Amino acid sequence: MNGFDSYRVRERADIARLVLIGAFLVLTGAFFRTQVLQHDKFQLKAETNRLRPISLTPPRGSILDRNGLVIAENVPGYSVKLLATSVDSLRAVLARVGRYVPLDTGQVSDIIDRYLQARYQPALVFGDASFDIIAKLEEHRSALPGLVIQAEPKRLYPAGKSVAHLVGYVSEVTESDLAADRYPGAVLGSIVGKAGLEREYDDTLRGSEGVRYIEVNARGRLVREGAASSGLSPTPGKPIVTTLDLNLQRFIDSIWPANIRGAMVAMTPNGEIRALYSAPTFDPNHFVGGISSAEWRKLNNDPAKPLLNRVIQARYPPASPFKLAIAAMALKRGLIRLDTRMPEPCRGGMRLGNRVFRCWKREGHGSLDLTGAVAASCDVYFYQLGLKLGLDAIIQDGLLMGFRDKSGIDLENELNPIYPSSSAYFDKLYGPRYWSPPGTTLNFSIGQGENTQTLINMMRFYEGLAGNGQTTTPYIVKPSSGRRRDLGLTAGELDGLRRALIAVVEHGTASASRHADLAVAGKTGTAQNPHGEDHGWFIGFAPAEKPVLIVGGIMEFAKHGTVVAPYVIRALRRYILGPEATGPVKVDVLQDESVSPGDNTPHPLELDPDSAAIQTPADSAEAPAP
Repeated sequence: MNGFDSYRVRERADIARLVLIGAFLVLTGAFFRTQVLQHDKFQLKAETNRLRPISLTPPRGSILDRNGLVIAENVPGYSVKLLATSVDSLRAVLARVGRYVPLDTGQVSDIIDRYLQARYQPALVFGDASFDIIAKLEEHRSALPGLVIQAEPKRLYPAGKSVAHLVGYVSEVTESDLAADRYPGAVLGSIVGKAGLEREYDDTLRGSEGVRYIEVNARGRLVREGAASSGLSPTPGKPIVTTLDLNLQRFIDSIWPANIRGAMVAMTPNGEIRALYSAPTFDPNHFVGGISSAEWRKLNNDPAKPLLNRVIQARYPPASPFKLAIAAMALKRGLIRLDTRMPEPCRGGMRLGNRVFRCWKREGHGSLDLTGAVAASCDVYFYQLGLKLGLDAIIQDGLLMGFRDKSGIDLENELNPIYPSSSAYFDKLYGPRYWSPPGTTLNFSIGQGENTQTLINMMRFYEGLAGNGQTTTPYIVKPSSGRRRDLGLTAGELDGLRRALIAVVEHGTASASRHADLAVAGKTGTAQNPHGEDHGWFIGFAPAEKPVLIVGGIMEFAKHGTVVAPYVIRALRRYILGPEATGPVKVDVLQDESVSPGDNTPHPLELDPDSAAIQTPADSAEAPAP
């Protein structure tokens, strides 16, 4: 039979017709599902493939001083980014960019690292591009596929390096930051505060990011910017008003001696910080838009450690300023009065067992009462006063006064002071047989030994002396509800200690810095330093009878507290009497509190002020002789 007769042909035609109808029905159903039922889903996917989101940086809130002067603000700026489909294509475009704008290998490496962290976003090339760079790149845009130039707010610190440790700086958030959830709400590309007030109040200052879209082709290359699509405007951050006096902050920076490491703080008797300065410093504006790897390494490897905030992150033996704490402890316990004299007059030293512990003044001070001992900073007087108290009482009262705790200032990364919690500390550190309680007591009595404090923590103690006998938590923006500490002194005892501190400046160790137009109370100190020259302390307040400002300063390797006193007093005069009353800095050393290396004084705790305390039993004041 012929297979191509009319019946067979018709049968096959019917089958083919049914197959075609079925195919068309399936296709029609698929098209209906895609274009009607799932229209929104596939439209979103198409838009996602066609459009790339670009984050819009919100303007950070301004930081103002108490008088409305600007500490940190925003100015117009530009960022340059590259949209790339792969690392190789990014390298190729960066090579072209390098023809018009210099790019070193370190910068290229940083750009590629940022791209690898978020491939779906344009890679940041310049976070703070100048107008000249923008003009050159725009001129050659046709040769730079994927080029995205964006106007965005740029952080500016008008006071520059004078406010660096106080205000901190901003930078792009890192993957480690996000993993540790340090910045809630931040995403890759967000600009966040990294130190100082910028870090402490980042959640207030940052605001919320916006978004805009750019159109790309199927290969992911930029087609056009400003694609017609809905975006989201950024929400600006909120400003903060501080307790700072920017003019005083700038003044301290202007008088600080060159190449001297140290710090200075000014605060009111109720805990408001008026100035906070650390030296050496750096320019926080260099971090805006991203600091180069080379400059970052330079800052980190600098032996002077300019990134270290010496107000809250460096610990020093408190030296003679701690003698006021010993005096307060003895007065509170009723062991002495202001007119009490010690049994043994100062003849330049005091014998304890088979050792003689020297006073800083070789010829001695003679018989002194408490006021005279504070003014002359007589070590022998305080040796005997410390023995009256006993080591356990010094430790116990020191804990109550807060010498083991952070001050609680509203800045991140404050270090705890080093202060023993009990005499068991020495047993653990040296062994029960390798330290002597009387010798250790002498160490503590003059502010040496296993006692190291931050400048801000010593300022908190002197706040109590200058005020009503209570210490509060120092603050820059928001007052803390932290614990208040009472020194336990009567009004008469506080007044007597203030008179003793006045005597320090009037005719004591800081009298070379005395001015007739302002009564200043204060205490010098020389902190022994086994790593080099001794450090100098001075903490003072004025007007002496009714203080409105307390200023404390420490200068590393300054040898004497009397070197620091003129700078502190100049800051007090600048704030209280005004700019016209600053006067010249006098650096005469009237009385030298330090001792010569051959003297048999209590040996200090070996301490690098930029790090935690490091000591072996042989470093102890009472370690056995070899």
